[in-house]
Order: sequence, then C-alpha cells, then structure tokens
Amino acid sequence: MGKTGKPGKTRRVWWAGLAVGVSGAALATALAVPAQADGAEGGGRPGGGPGAGTPGWHLTDTGSDARFRGLAAVSRRAAWVAGSGGTVLRTADGGRSWRDVSPAGAGELEFRDIEAFDGRRAVALAIGEGEASRIYRTQDGGAHWTESFRNTDPRAFYDCVTFFDSRHGLAMSDPVDGKYRILSTGDGGSTWRVLPSDGMPAALPGEAGFAASGQCLVSSGPKDVWLATGGGATARVLHSADRGVHWTVTDSTLPGGDPARGVFGLAFRDRRHGLAVGGDYRADQASPRAAAVSGDGGRSWRQANTPPPAYRSGVAWLPHSRSAALAVGPTGTDLTTDGGRDWRTIDTGSYDTVDCTPDLGCWSAGERGRVARLEF
Repeated sequence: MGKTGKPGKTRRVWWAGLAVGVSGAALATALAVPAQADGAEGGGRPGGGPGAGTPGWHLTDTGSDARFRGLAAVSRRAAWVAGSGGTVLRTADGGRSWRDVSPAGAGELEFRDIEAFDGRRAVALAIGEGEASRIYRTQDGGAHWTESFRNTDPRAFYDCVTFFDSRHGLAMSDPVDGKYRILSTGDGGSTWRVLPSDGMPAALPGEAGFAASGQCLVSSGPKDVWLATGGGATARVLHSADRGVHWTVTDSTLPGGDPARGVFGLAFRDRRHGLAVGGDYRADQASPRAAAVSGDGGRSWRQANTPPPAYRSGVAWLPHSRSAALAVGPTGTDLTTDGGRDWRTIDTGSYDTVDCTPDLGCWSAGERGRVARLEF
C-alpha cells in the first residue's frame, strides 16, 4: 500500500537457503556489484538465479505471455501481478509456482495496477476509455472477484490506484473537464465515489497520467498521496495531504513537452523523501533527465546528478534503507545508494514495474510474462 520501503533495524532473513543478517544498506552495497546478464535479454536465469554470490533478479516461470505492469509484493514469498488479456496471477511460494486467478470474463481488459493487503485480499484496476476502466476486488485469493466499479463517463480514463491502509484508497483518472478525477473508497474497495474537484488544480493542455507501472498514484502514511503527470508542456507532480481532497502541484525536472514524455513512476519512503522516474518511452528517443529526487514531500524536485541512462517506468525504495532504491524499465535496472542523486545500471533485463516489502522481498514484472524476485 503506497509501495514504499520502511527504514529500520537490520532483519535476519532466509535468502537463497542461507541464514544471513541483512540490512538495506548491506543489500545496496552488495547490489553495487553488477549482476551478470543471462543472454541477450539479461535479467537473471529462470530457475537458477544470478551467479553464485551475486545478487540480482531471479526470473520465475509464470507460464504466461501477458505483459505485467501491475505488481503487488506482499512478502518475499507472496506477490500478485496483473496485466494484459485480463490476466491476474498469484504466488505464495516465492515464485516457484504461479496460480492463474484472473477474474471471469475479463479477457478483453487491460489490468495495469493491483494493490494487495495480503495473500487473499487484493484490488485490481483495468484501464481504458469509458466502461473499459473497472475495479475488481477479491477476498479469497482470487477464487472469486467482485466488480466494485465500472466507469460510465466516456471522458474518463483511469490509470492507477493506491491504498493508505486496508480500507482507505484512491484511484485516479485522466482529466475530465480540465481536472484530474479522483475516486475514493473507505471500505477496502467495495464501493467508490468521485471526490469533488474543487481542490484539484487545473490540468495542462494535453496532460495525463501514464498507466505504465501502477505508480502514477502512490501514497505514504495515512493521508499523503502523490500523482505523476506527463504529456503537457512540463512534467508535474501533484500532492495531497488529506487523502485527495485538496492538491498542490509542482513542476518536476523530468522532460515534458511531448505526449510520450513525463513522470511515469513515483516512490515515497515517507511523507518527505520521494523519487520520480520517467523520460520518453519511445525506444528511439533519448531520456537524458530520467530521474529526480525530493526531500520536502514533493514541493520541489532536484534533477539526479547521474540519472538512469534511459527511460524508466518503475521505482521502489529498498526496505530498511534511507538511501537505496531500484528503478526499472525496458532496457534495464538501476540502483541508487545515495537517495536518488546517482544511479548505475546493474541489470539489462526488461521490466516495467518494481515493488519491495519490509521482509527484504523485492519483485519486478514486465513483458512476455516476466516476473522476477531479487535474490543472492
């Protein structure tokens, strides 16, 4: 919920069958040694993990060719992914096996975000114009789903969903009548209502959200939420401190001025410290300013000194670290160990989104059924 890491004390965890004392800082130090890519695609080995002693992505066999842009990491063992063709998968054994728990009759939908409270309760968002935008909810591990929201306004297009806790959450739509539209729930996604737009700043011409990683709307703590934008003259970040009723807006340093450019993913480890990634998603276009950092809750943004070398769509803080985070995109994974000021590529595999959990579980997901877990 909110997709943030939590700084804290060192945790003793089982990782790759070895009992080791691991902290976020120690993990970041280990990751600073680049993992060896496996073949042309990179990104680890299915069933084998990275090389001995080298931390990196361990590809799992999902048995699917869907593109998974929605990812909800529950723990090192449990995770949910949601993607194209109405596909939702769930694992409870660290990715050794995946169960297809797709909602019945959803084969024509495009799931782009999923938020999970545990291994049984989750909320999934399908995107699209008009009635293609829907929200589904399960309380039994995906055995049964309830459609709790279907958009009936042809002008709306929902992109992302986030939760503050197991009851309170928001979903956002591209601008309607010149302002972003916000849905709110107070019962875990069972019912939704459109919030008044009085406290929402006007959108720029051509501005919208990017449903690329489930991270265009993220939260941290009980009331703070941030919204990422692109497509307008400048790439901006909106912030609300009261669960979406009132918003402020700030220009980011990421590239704008084109429908393909903007902020694609956000991550806040607390209500002050945030990261923004994005760029230009077109493969033939450069993204020289693909990351930014904020230390004041998104009121201002500072361009990364050494940004990722290309467009990135997903970002996550490493758990129990105040300075380490991962960013992912179609051309690789990057690591920062100084709070987002400098990034270095540690893997060349293609991923769209990334999420980490307090028990030092980090997952990534992307095209052609790719889902990986970070392992030694």
